[in-house]
Amino acid sequence: MEEEPVASETASRRMKRTRAQTRVNEEQLHGSVNEEEREESSDDFEDSRARAKRSKVLRGTSSAAARNAHQSLIDVVKGDRRQIPLVVKHWVEHYEKDPKAAMAGLLSMMFEACGAKYRIEENFLDQTDVDDVVVALVNMAKRGEVEDYQTSKKKDFKNFKDNLIYFWDTLVAECENGPLFDKVLFDKCMDYVIALSCTPPRVYRQVASLMGLQLVTSFIHIAKVLGSQREITQRQLNAEKKKKVDGPRVESLNKRLSMTHEKITIIEEMMRKIFTGLFMHRYRDVEPDIRMTCIQSLGVWILSYPSLFLQDLYLKYLGWTLNDKSDGVRKASVVALQNLYEVDDNVPSLGLFTERFYKRMIELADDVDISVAVCAIGLVKQLIRHQLVPEEELSSLYDLLIDDPPEIRRAIGALVYDNLIAQRLNSSQSSSGDNTDSSEVHLSRLLRILGEFSKDEILSMYVIDDVWEYMDAMRDWKRILYMLLEEEPSAELSDVDAANLIRLLSASIRKAVGEKIVPASDNRKQYYTKAQREMFESSKRDITVVMMRNYPQLLRKFMSDKAKIPCLLEIIVHVNLELYSLKRQDQTFKSAVLLMKEAFFKHGEKEALRSCVKALNFCATESRGELQDFALNKLKAIEEELIIKLKSAIKEVADGDDEYSLLVNLKRLYELQLSRQISIESLLKDFAGTLKNFRSIDDEVIGFLLLNMHLHVCWCLHSILNSGIVPQQSISSLISKRSTLFELLESFLTTEPPKGFRASQLACRVCVIFSEQWCLFSKATFASTELEALGYTPGESILRKFWKLGECQLHIPDETEDEDFNREYIEETNRDAVIIAVGKLVAVDAVPKEYLAPEIVSHLAMHGTNVSEVIKHLLTVLRNKGADVALLFLEALKRAHERYLVALFSDDDESARKTLQECEDLASGLAKTFGKAARNKCRSDVLNIVTGGIHYAFTDAPKHLSFLDGAVLHFISKLSPPDIMDILKDVEKRTENVNTDEDPSGWRPYHIFVDTVHEKYSKGEGLQDDKEGTVGRRRGRPPKKQNLQGKKLFDQHNSSEDEESISGSDQEADEEKQEDEVVPLIHSMKSSSKLRSLKISRES
Repeated sequence: MEEEPVASETASRRMKRTRAQTRVNEEQLHGSVNEEEREESSDDFEDSRARAKRSKVLRGTSSAAARNAHQSLIDVVKGDRRQIPLVVKHWVEHYEKDPKAAMAGLLSMMFEACGAKYRIEENFLDQTDVDDVVVALVNMAKRGEVEDYQTSKKKDFKNFKDNLIYFWDTLVAECENGPLFDKVLFDKCMDYVIALSCTPPRVYRQVASLMGLQLVTSFIHIAKVLGSQREITQRQLNAEKKKKVDGPRVESLNKRLSMTHEKITIIEEMMRKIFTGLFMHRYRDVEPDIRMTCIQSLGVWILSYPSLFLQDLYLKYLGWTLNDKSDGVRKASVVALQNLYEVDDNVPSLGLFTERFYKRMIELADDVDISVAVCAIGLVKQLIRHQLVPEEELSSLYDLLIDDPPEIRRAIGALVYDNLIAQRLNSSQSSSGDNTDSSEVHLSRLLRILGEFSKDEILSMYVIDDVWEYMDAMRDWKRILYMLLEEEPSAELSDVDAANLIRLLSASIRKAVGEKIVPASDNRKQYYTKAQREMFESSKRDITVVMMRNYPQLLRKFMSDKAKIPCLLEIIVHVNLELYSLKRQDQTFKSAVLLMKEAFFKHGEKEALRSCVKALNFCATESRGELQDFALNKLKAIEEELIIKLKSAIKEVADGDDEYSLLVNLKRLYELQLSRQISIESLLKDFAGTLKNFRSIDDEVIGFLLLNMHLHVCWCLHSILNSGIVPQQSISSLISKRSTLFELLESFLTTEPPKGFRASQLACRVCVIFSEQWCLFSKATFASTELEALGYTPGESILRKFWKLGECQLHIPDETEDEDFNREYIEETNRDAVIIAVGKLVAVDAVPKEYLAPEIVSHLAMHGTNVSEVIKHLLTVLRNKGADVALLFLEALKRAHERYLVALFSDDDESARKTLQECEDLASGLAKTFGKAARNKCRSDVLNIVTGGIHYAFTDAPKHLSFLDGAVLHFISKLSPPDIMDILKDVEKRTENVNTDEDPSGWRPYHIFVDTVHEKYSKGEGLQDDKEGTVGRRRGRPPKKQNLQGKKLFDQHNSSEDEESISGSDQEADEEKQEDEVVPLIHSMKSSSKLRSLKISRES
């Protein structure tokens, strides 16, 4: 009796198919029907078209697939997806004949897709309770009888997830004109899907959620087809009613409209059932993947079926998950919203939602995860386009122009260009008057932005780099030059705008020829494709043609401006000088070179001089023929004129005149010598005489005198090394020059701390020059060669003086500086420069390491992160060279402890406490270098340190006993229990015949050491390496605080206990994040070359 309705429904369905096919054939025969007849049969036509598509698919199916049409449903889901349509068609036919058996097979497939082989007998299908089945399935999971197909690595399950989605989508489409609306098949499926999605086993929740979410997506496809049919029917009905004739056609249309509306109502109810039963629980699942899938599906539903889902009742879930702790979920929510805002028709319905969540969307632009932040910036662009964000709320976004990750900066650059420069996003900002000269308008707007960063060139470069690829006006070289050379007072740029435009021109040219204008996040070499290289060459030609005639005019106009001239001078480096000859622009080239020479003697600042030298050297090497000869002659003339000026300046100083002329010309000579060898033999005696006879001259002048002598010695050595035949006279001359330099440097080696910042800088220069010279002339470099006479090793007394001077520099605080002092040649702090210089000597074996290496290591924990990192790098180099690490560490600890003893016996309690803490920090830091491998790989080293330390502690007991708990104790934890017990016995044995009560305070460190070891390590409590856990390094950006507003943004929402727990876990996770200060790349420009500089090649 129960099957009769099904049978009748099946019969009507088959009749409907036959009618549809008949109509299609008739239309093909007659070929013409009027508009109303086509619309009247549109529903049947759609049905026949769908059937025709399926028939086409089935005809294309192989015979093998036809033979496998009756295989089990789970096998076809696991296998070839091309078989799914045919298998689904046969299953639907089977369902029409025997609903219970087909239903049982479908449910079995559903359970096995979840990983459980469980079958419901068809005879008991109606009596079986869903909850009983789910409990049985959960028990199977507890017994481990479940297989996870979705995450399986087996090849057979590679496409399982996609096939499962395709299966349900095909099933819904196949049932469109039958079982889909029988309120039996899919109601039963939804009951089991919803129940399984709420079970504890993760695999059940994952697969059930996948199936349930896909059902809604497939339902939406059917609902949209029905909706279009309803619209057509309604239009037909309205047309008939206008005729004011009631007849069978009106009745038929009313009936069809009612049936279509009823089907849409049924299918929407099924969507709501899955949403409330599945989505509302799983969107806050503990598994991020499930939450992400839910949000992705919701985004698709709202976008594709806005008539039901585009309302705050559903939108709020996208807003809440913007605060999810998983970056994947946040990104899914942002992408879904971005797709919604792209459709203009959706915006009116998003008003309340936008008002409540737009601040969080803006915050996500600075998300910890880079991909989330980039997507959020795209979302904010949509909000700006629709004028949904107040302009004042965007200031925090523009700060990201100088953020560290380049992906974030590029996205913000696009936003800035669209919103502030091109002004595409805001229609209220009229640009009707900009069409006459859009390049100049865009450049003017960019200059206003750069004006905010005018005091910091690095920040300006970041802004230019971010916007460059979007702004064509930055490559409009003619317009930029026109703006710079404009002479009309009304149109002339302000000084700030002119400086920024020149900076923009220089940076844009560098970008156009493939150079980077901001530091890269890594030091990998950039490789370009052939097409890219050709594009760069084309840009270089275009730049050359435009700049050729205008370049000298630019140099003349801004010659006296020390801020603008460096950028202008370096432009020549990026042009193609061959075009000057090809286009017969010799005179233009010569004018430019003469202006460079004029700039060299007009300015004395580092940037201007360096740019001049760079430009002149480029012209002298890259030009051709007569032009190259001209450039070389001018360089030679510059050298000769500079030597004359220096001789005159030295004479003026000897006569008691001002030292400024000497300082400026020494800087010019220094910049020239950095790039080329200059013959200054005639000046060496004058330099040496000035240093010996006029010690009262300014320390900066002394520094540049020494630097120029140092560079000259380096060039002489370079000349000898690169010459085929080496005259003995050249070697003797070099040794003589070196000896003169060393004698002058030794006169500045004082054991007293330098007074004042200028004296400190001079002391630093002396240390660095000594280090460079000793490394260059290291005996190891020239041993067993014909240049062995050049080898040099400093004596012990000189080395000790050198270290004492360097050690004084390490103790000088970085804050001690003279504000009036010119810091243009100070690229790093004294501490960094000195520790690198000293460490380099040890790393390349330029000096005996027995004295200097322990002294360096003893300062590991005393002078901040930079110094510490350099010393750690030195330790790595020494380890790789096979140095005795145990002896080195022990000697370093002794030096640190000796400093403590000196402070202790000088009755300086504060200094004693500080030096003891430094000794303990050093011991702790050195102990950590062994890590957890100490008991195996480094056991002998640790034992040597411990036994040597104990021996040192008892050599002058109780004077040295503080070494036990201050240093040795930190290494004990790296040993195994048997070794620890042996150490304890040895220590206790040393005091068998000693009365420790005679000096209780002196022997207190001994008792502390013994008691601590007894308490902790004899019980094995210390075997955890002091809990030196390693924290996993997270990818993406550094963690930042998130302003989580929870879920109270919609009053009608009632939080469940589960929801509150999820929200709480979000907050706890944020509180547990490290709150280290995040320093953007532009604020920490310390080059890693400081560390790499310790690795000096021993090749000559």
